[in-house]
Amino acid sequence: MATLTLTTENHDKTVEDGIVLIDFWAGWCVPCQRFAPIFEESSETHEDVTFAKVDTEDQQELAMRYGVTSIPTLVAYREGIPVFSQAGALPQSALEDLIGQVKNLDMDEVRKAYAEAQEKQD
Repeated sequence: MATLTLTTENHDKTVEDGIVLIDFWAGWCVPCQRFAPIFEESSETHEDVTFAKVDTEDQQELAMRYGVTSIPTLVAYREGIPVFSQAGALPQSALEDLIGQVKNLDMDEVRKAYAEAQEKQD
C-alpha cells in the first residue's frame, strides 16, 4: 500500500478509523530522507495500517497543530485516538515493533484512559 499525503483537509477522516501512522517530514531533512524508505517498506508489508506523510513545509498548520518542533516525527493513531508520538528516525526493527505494539493495544483500556485525560483537560 502506498503512503497517503496527509493535509488539513483529509486529516480528521484519515485518523478516525483503524491504525494510522503519520510521518512528519521535510525535503531538506537528512534524517527524514533516511527514514522515508523504512516507512515506505513497512507500508508495503502492513496493508491493514494507513501510512500517511505530512510535508511540514507545505502543511505548516498541521505541523503546528501537533506541536512538531523536530523532524522526522512519527505519530500513531488507533481508532481515532493518538497512542504514540516521538521525534527521530526509527530503524526498521523499531518501527515494526511499534506497529506490533499498536496492533496489540487493549483499546478498552486506551479509550478509558483517553476519556479520563480529556475530562481533566476540560
